[in-house]
Amino acid sequence: MRELKSDGRLSNVQLAERINMSPSACLRRVQELEKSGIISGYRAVIDSAKIGRAVTVYVSVGLARHRKQDQAEFEKAMYLAEEVVECHNISGMVEYLLRVEVKSLEDYKRFHTDILGTVSVVSSIVSHFVMGSPKNDRG
Repeated sequence: MRELKSDGRLSNVQLAERINMSPSACLRRVQELEKSGIISGYRAVIDSAKIGRAVTVYVSVGLARHRKQDQAEFEKAMYLAEEVVECHNISGMVEYLLRVEVKSLEDYKRFHTDILGTVSVVSSIVSHFVMGSPKNDRG
């Protein structure tokens, strides 16, 4: 799993060589991991800055009420917001943690005002701007 997480484009033969296994046994093992859902998919890792999204912001969002329909309203709005690349329902002082990627501070201000600011159930917003990422193993 570590080898595939590092490079999901490895051929079965390359993977088998790296983990000292026969190609047929390696293929069966990978297929079992896929079938069981341990490996849920493969994807490309995109450099956000190179596609014009140089600003990453983690946003803590609190809701005014804790009703199921309020959560559904908020989650739908975040699903539709292209700036939101991750939305997590969390425990603690707030209900949600977002990872937002935008081109500039001005674009974040627009998102903050025009998207988050229009969701009626939002009661608090705290923004944390990423200054650097010395470790990023999200893949």
